[in-house]
Parts: sequence; C-alpha cells; structure tokens
Amino acid sequence: MCNLFSVVRAFEHCGADVDVIDDPTQVASAERLVVPGVGAFCDSMREIAGRGFDEAIKSFVETGRPLFGICVGMQMLFDVSEEFGEHPGLSILPGRVQAIPNISRSGAEPLRVPHIGWSHLLEPCGRTWSDSFLEPLQGLSPAVYFVHSFVAIPERAADRLAECDYGGHMLCAAVQHQNIMATQFHPERSGIMGLNVIKSFCAL
Repeated sequence: MCNLFSVVRAFEHCGADVDVIDDPTQVASAERLVVPGVGAFCDSMREIAGRGFDEAIKSFVETGRPLFGICVGMQMLFDVSEEFGEHPGLSILPGRVQAIPNISRSGAEPLRVPHIGWSHLLEPCGRTWSDSFLEPLQGLSPAVYFVHSFVAIPERAADRLAECDYGGHMLCAAVQHQNIMATQFHPERSGIMGLNVIKSFCAL
C-alpha cells in the first residue's frame, strides 16, 4: 500500500540489499524488515492481514531484529486507528491513531489537514536522539517531509522519539522501542536527512 519503488531506491542508495517480498514466509529470513504504507489505515491493515503478514511481522519483532515502519506502516504498529471508524492495528506498540486537529492549539486559526510538506523534527521533553536510530540528526532540528491526516498517540511516553509542531500541536513524528523503529514522515522523500535516517537503520 505504498510507492515501493521510492522506498527501495532510497534504501539501495544507502547500500542496502533489498528484497521486496509478497510471501509472509520470507519475513523470517530477513535481517531487517521495513513496513512502509500510505493511504487509509483500514485498507492497509486489511491487505496486511489478508496476505498473512500480520502474524509474520509480530513474529519478526519477537526475534529482536530491527523493524522500521514508515507513515501508515508506523500507524499500523499501534493498537487501533480512529480513521473511518475504529480499526484494530498490529498491537506491537500500545497507543491509538487519531485525527490531526484542524484548528491551531490557540484556536486562532484553522489548520490545513492533511499535513503536507516539510516540518522540523524536535526532541520530546525528557528524551534525546542519542543511542537511537535518529542519532545522526542530533542537534540539527532537521526538516523532513510529511503527508498525513492522522497521527499516532503512543501510550508510553518513552516510545515517543521525535515530534513536529503543527499549529501548536506536538505531533508524534517518530517512535522507538527496543528493536522497533518508525517514522510518520517519509525518509525516502526527505533528502539527505532522510537518507541519514535510513543509513542509521541499516547500520544497526
């Protein structure tokens, strides 16, 4: 449920040997697993589950090997999404996916939803990018590319690795919990900063 070509090309540019798989049994032999996605949460989950990738992804996580979710691929890691009704996710990370507010936090102006374009990544209060897959961006407050109408709300504050300020709302932009990493932004469309994130993941 995404433009796999752009993701593959970005990972190959960073030196990765990429296999695009359509058989969930192939997940078990992967050194690292990337789960990208765009579009509606429910459609993506239906496709994942219908092809048997839901259990394969959960089993992969249990091995301790690195997993990287991108955009809707990040959202699917959580318990449930409120997009077009409530739909269950993979429940790998605790939390919900909710709509981006359509008015600024001050209430003074409407916000355009979906959030499309470049926004700066910020470190959440109490957490730094040191020793995370975002470590190459430490101290840079880099601009990265977003396209989304919904955003994950992690239940555990410690899972929240990066944020972006959208109309005063601090949207979750990246998460990491042990071997599970994910970005709401598109690293494959975020220039050199996005490539640095991919290189960091590939070096794990």
